[in-house]
Amino acid sequence: MAQINLHHLRLFRAVATEESLTAAARRLNLSQSALSTQIRTLEQTLGHDLFERRGRVLVLTEAGRIALDHAEAIFRTAEDLSATLRETGRSRQVLRVGALATLSRNFQLRFLQPLIGRADVEVVLRSGSQAELLRGLSATALDVVLTNLAPPRDAASPWLVHRLSEQPVSLIGTPSRLGTGPWHLKDLLAREPIVLPTRETALRDGFDALVSRLGILPSFAAEVDDMAMLRLLAREDAGLAVIPPIVVQDELARGILIEAAKLDGLAESFFAVTRERRFPNALLAPLLEMSA
Repeated sequence: MAQINLHHLRLFRAVATEESLTAAARRLNLSQSALSTQIRTLEQTLGHDLFERRGRVLVLTEAGRIALDHAEAIFRTAEDLSATLRETGRSRQVLRVGALATLSRNFQLRFLQPLIGRADVEVVLRSGSQAELLRGLSATALDVVLTNLAPPRDAASPWLVHRLSEQPVSLIGTPSRLGTGPWHLKDLLAREPIVLPTRETALRDGFDALVSRLGILPSFAAEVDDMAMLRLLAREDAGLAVIPPIVVQDELARGILIEAAKLDGLAESFFAVTRERRFPNALLAPLLEMSA
């Protein structure tokens, strides 16, 4: 196969973004015929058509979609190389963080706290699914991924998994529901509706094992996969929430919620996922050390 021309890839990306040769040519300050010739040359190099026309719109073919994904990864890597190696008078460093969309916001803030307010640092925080974030980490679009789901590791895995914290889990509710203590865990679980994580989570597995040992069949008010929603449902008095106190630390401090009982043996683990890089982000190592 002939060598791929990066200039052709940039032109291809512009056409894919605009979905039009005319619009892309105008944006690139090229003639439409010259741009069309460059795209055809790239298609010949790759051996596949990259676009198909649907009315007035150019739509990526399956080969085009694959080519665009690889092109984006190539350009991100080039930008990362340039930012890492060039020596300029730039005064601000950038840390690009991905966080699982369902992860506790309080935990994210605690991890990033040493950087917040620093005039020489910019934090770029993106949320998404585990798969999306790991793809971004693999393509060097992210420096670290924060998650409570440790990715599987084997001999071929590129991930470095740092366990940052293991938070205890409690049964938490409103003062109006709980009244004054003392509270007995078994009675609360048998009497009150419970708000808890879905079955796909390690935390839920531990809770199910706990109630089985206690011989209880609790009533479930809601099952959600989002810590932020667990927090809101607890505040709205939907039931007693099975949740790490760190997630609702502000509500506990203000007396909006009460920690009724600790769930012994249950813990929520938080991880930072990185990958080996020859030029790692200098901001990251101190954060990992302080959070470990």
